Amino acid sequence: MSSIPADLRYTSDHEYVKSTADATVFAVGITDYAQGELGDIVYLELPKPGATFAAHATFGTVEAVKAVSELYCPIAGVVVEVNPRLESEPAIVNSDPYGDGWMIKLKASAADVAALMDAKAYTAHLGGK
Repeated sequence: MSSIPADLRYTSDHEYVKSTADATVFAVGITDYAQGELGDIVYLELPKPGATFAAHATFGTVEAVKAVSELYCPIAGVVVEVNPRLESEPAIVNSDPYGDGWMIKLKASAADVAALMDAKAYTAHLGGK
C-alpha cells in the first residue's frame, strides 16, 4: 500500500498539498502512489516563480521511464518557489515524494486546500491500493 500521510490534502489526479510555516503558502507534489505508478522519474518541467494557475490547470510535466504525465495544479494560486533540487535530481520525487520531492510552492487560499480530499478519502479513492 502506498504511503498516505494524514496531514496532507489530495486530488483525484494524485497531487498533494502540504502546509508550510506560512499559512498562505502550500507545497505541491505528486503522491507516493503516483510516483510508484510512473516508475523512475528522469525529468520534470516546472513553472517559474510568479506563474499563476487556476485549479486543475496543467502546471508542468513529469517524465519517467514508463511515461510522460501532466501535472495538475490542485488549487488556484501563484507559484512562489520551485524546488531547485529537482532540476539535477528528479529521482528525489521517487525516494521522498512528501519531503524533499515537493515540486512547487503556491500562495493560495487555505479554504481551497480544505476542500481537497483528506487521507481517508484519498485512500478510498485509490480503492485501498
